[in-house]
Amino acid sequence: MRGPESGRRRARPEAVEPREAAGSQPLRSVYAHAPFCVRRCFYCDFAVQVRRDPDPGEWLTALAGELSALHGEGLFVLEGALETLYVGGGTPSLLGPGAMAALAEALRPYATVEEGTEWTAEANPESLTPEIAGAWRCAGVNRLSLGIQSLHEPTLRWMGRLHGAAGAREAVRVARHAGYANLSVDLIFGLPGHLGRDWRADLEAVLSLDVPHVSLYGLSVEEATPLGLAVAGGHERVADEARYADEYLTAAEALAAEGYRHYEVSNFAREGFASRHNAVYWSGLPYLGLGNSSHSYLHPLRRWNLRDWGAYSRVARRGDVPEEGHETLDREAVRMERIWLGLRTDSGLPSDLLDAGARDVAARWRARGWARPDEERLCLTPEGWLVLDRLAVELEAALGA
Repeated sequence: MRGPESGRRRARPEAVEPREAAGSQPLRSVYAHAPFCVRRCFYCDFAVQVRRDPDPGEWLTALAGELSALHGEGLFVLEGALETLYVGGGTPSLLGPGAMAALAEALRPYATVEEGTEWTAEANPESLTPEIAGAWRCAGVNRLSLGIQSLHEPTLRWMGRLHGAAGAREAVRVARHAGYANLSVDLIFGLPGHLGRDWRADLEAVLSLDVPHVSLYGLSVEEATPLGLAVAGGHERVADEARYADEYLTAAEALAAEGYRHYEVSNFAREGFASRHNAVYWSGLPYLGLGNSSHSYLHPLRRWNLRDWGAYSRVARRGDVPEEGHETLDREAVRMERIWLGLRTDSGLPSDLLDAGARDVAARWRARGWARPDEERLCLTPEGWLVLDRLAVELEAALGA
């Protein structure tokens, strides 16, 4: 899945060793990847491991080994209370009711989860039981992200989801009964027309759930997935650019009308419910990623873990850093990331960052409706977010001229 335009250009690495490159400041935000899924969805290219009944002990042992190795290395060091903790996947809810309390214990030698920590965990409707929801809430999880994707039955079957519309509604009820006020649901658009999905009706059905946060993703076609192979073979067609844009803008308008703030290209929240964890990424703040395929950032160093779960687990459980690669961002790369990340949020970029050439570019965007008529900051509209990557490259070129 992708946002309207969600690519990111990889920075050019410099020949600098990680220990020399990264600062020593402690990190307060952690992402923990739980890669397990009962089956892989038709469109999925994520780093997942297909297991019906994964062993949470194996997962926790690997994460604990990685934490120990990182702290022994002296890089990406956790200290004190976490500000945010996000457990994503995969399907973390497959790990059962005790997994989150055990994760907090694994983190405890290095950092603690406090009452003020925003702790998000992802769950799929079919595996979110009252027992899991309640145990996670007692462990300190205070935000749930539910992978609903749609409430249209043929669409759910086509994607390979294991829940139906009734299961999605029941998951929301279970979460609320367990005490979760902070709920987010994922919704996907840009699907094949032959599914007969009424996009407006699906939006209205999701809005009827009355959750305070919605993440909106456009379908992307990845070559190695069953969907990618079907498209390449001419057996499947996804939405064309016009319908893709229309569905995105329709959703943006409908959510805004219901009081949601479109605070980032793919995210909508009612007042007080914007994701604090995701804001860490968009602000260029440091974060630690645990688990296979996870990324970590500590200016100017970015590193990423082995993608394959088996390879990652073997390295991490023996107490070594499971790094696949790293890069050190040079000044040009940092500038490009600041532009791209700034443009993807409704805070935009301050006008004093722009020189005369960039201000001319911004004026053209405002005239075309791609940016808001705000002279103090350069903030894109939903129409501008549809072409975010192209606009970011255009602005970078203007600044570099």
